[in-house]
Amino acid sequence: MKNLVIIVFGKNEEILQTLKRIIESNQGWQAIIQQDLSTCKNYLLEYPGDILLLSSGLSTQEEAEITDYLAHLNHSIGLIKHYGGGSGLLKNEIYSLFPDLIPDK
Repeated sequence: MKNLVIIVFGKNEEILQTLKRIIESNQGWQAIIQQDLSTCKNYLLEYPGDILLLSSGLSTQEEAEITDYLAHLNHSIGLIKHYGGGSGLLKNEIYSLFPDLIPDK
């Protein structure tokens, strides 16, 4: 099974902690929480993850800036804009980027 590092960028602490709990309930998935744009950019540069997950509370400007920044990195990172919808939706969004991780039915 592939290990995934998912950087979760948002402003609502309670939602971020819920996302972290949901993500890390999956074997091999790790969530890194970021709440500051500058810190998130530095983290993405130093520690490339597999996915940048945008969560609630970001301004339009922050979302545009981090999305543009992501496009100019030297490594590929998937982008998910997740603003709610439950754990099933979140998993499906992740599986859409990594279909080989979909559990056998």
